[in-house]
Amino acid sequence: MNATLAPARFGRVAVLYGGDSAERDVSLDSGRNVLEALRRRGVDAAGIDGVPALVAALAAGRVDRVFNIMHGGAGENGVVQGLLEASGVPYTGSRVLGAALTLDKIRTKQVWVAVGLPTPRYQRLAPGSDVAAAAARLGLPLIVKPSLEGSSVGVSRVFDAAELPAAVALAQRYGGELLMESLIEGGEFTVGILAGEALPTIRIVPAGDYYDYHAKYVAENTQYLCPGLEGKAEAEMRALALAAFNAAGATGWGRVDLMRDGAGASWLLEVNTTPGMTSHSLVPKAARAVGIEFDELVWRILATSGTALAGAKP
Repeated sequence: MNATLAPARFGRVAVLYGGDSAERDVSLDSGRNVLEALRRRGVDAAGIDGVPALVAALAAGRVDRVFNIMHGGAGENGVVQGLLEASGVPYTGSRVLGAALTLDKIRTKQVWVAVGLPTPRYQRLAPGSDVAAAAARLGLPLIVKPSLEGSSVGVSRVFDAAELPAAVALAQRYGGELLMESLIEGGEFTVGILAGEALPTIRIVPAGDYYDYHAKYVAENTQYLCPGLEGKAEAEMRALALAAFNAAGATGWGRVDLMRDGAGASWLLEVNTTPGMTSHSLVPKAARAVGIEFDELVWRILATSGTALAGAKP
């Protein structure tokens, strides 16, 4: 369907980026790339930085459709989605429930556990929780992270109990509850999801100990192996990622992050409903492996914003 649509059918497209979350800088980079790609395809697209600017543009009648690439915060927690639903404006990415649920890593894991999908053992750390007791229940090594952040913001790996206070203090800078989970030692993988299909797996091989913010967005020596697996193992991980994405209520496009331990078992970590679209980002790499170049990927994502194209120009 999307290959035959004239660009004008999408109407005036607002590329929503920036905002005020800890992922603002990455979102600005993603937004610039998406905006340029849409314009190269002839789409009438304009950039909008943050929710207040979006509200003003909606009130002025300047928006027919939104390509949401505002990472974290209001861009992924259901706020933007609810605003656009109430305004009757089509948009990319998950709906309200899928966005709000998947931004919260704890609630996402609760859903996965309920439906029998594999995810590392975890402890929810509400304010005032006994951190030492939670760590004792899980055992070392473990991970401490904010439940509501992405891009590896505020994440620490803990191998010794003496490292716990610093890990908790770092995660607490970002507010909300904290997630403590068992550290799965093995290969780091990710699977992009596009329009109901799982893209090839990517195995991430950072030069350092693990795939942190620096390895994701700064380092040039991180290796990305795509596909990351072969044969049955590849098919199984892609199927698991798609099942996890669907179980969490996510739709349209996104990315599922996993670990694969030494025994070959896969473990679900989280869902990202508005993945990065930078030069280092993973969904574009996976799409390219099946012949979908960046501009075409952006076009296909935009096409997931609504099959009826309600409110678009004829």
